[in-house]
Amino acid sequence: MLQRPILLDIPDRLESERLWLRVPRPGDGAAINQAVRESFEELRPWLPWAATLPTVAESEEFARRSAVSYLAREAFTWLLWSKQTGDLIGASGMHDLNWSVPSMQIGYWVRTSMTGQGYITEAVRTLTRFAFDVLGAYRLEIRCDERNERSAGVARRAGFVLEGVLRNERRHHLSQELRNTMVFAAVKAPSERASSSS
Repeated sequence: MLQRPILLDIPDRLESERLWLRVPRPGDGAAINQAVRESFEELRPWLPWAATLPTVAESEEFARRSAVSYLAREAFTWLLWSKQTGDLIGASGMHDLNWSVPSMQIGYWVRTSMTGQGYITEAVRTLTRFAFDVLGAYRLEIRCDERNERSAGVARRAGFVLEGVLRNERRHHLSQELRNTMVFAAVKAPSERASSSS
């Protein structure tokens, strides 16, 4: 159990084969907004925060609030940047942190022009290792609408196991119809953590 997560010394940038995963910072709002605008119709059915198109100022506010949450260890957001082109690919992060386990939930989105290239799976694998090896997590979850086949595919390719389907778990943010939520998880047994730290 981690008593004081704010004292964790963790990097604000991670690296995978093709990506830099970097914490948002002031000035990122324009790039975030451009990516969201390009992808709005694909994001809108699945992500409540994409119910309305954000302004550049709102995207800038998101970047700054995300940086503050990262420093406070209340939530972790990373922007995904292509090493090759420097373009913003999308974003991923960890929320619903429970430091008493520790456990957390991973979320993600990718801009429309970058879909189907494995970037999100690559990012999720990187964050999974980071959560287990650096944050000391025992449990990670990915939750998505039962109809969101692409998101479920990412979870499966990243090694997460479907633990169940929560029926009538929420109302859709646009239609208000009841929807089912798939819960995928990756876990690290306490014995694994003990042996890896010795």
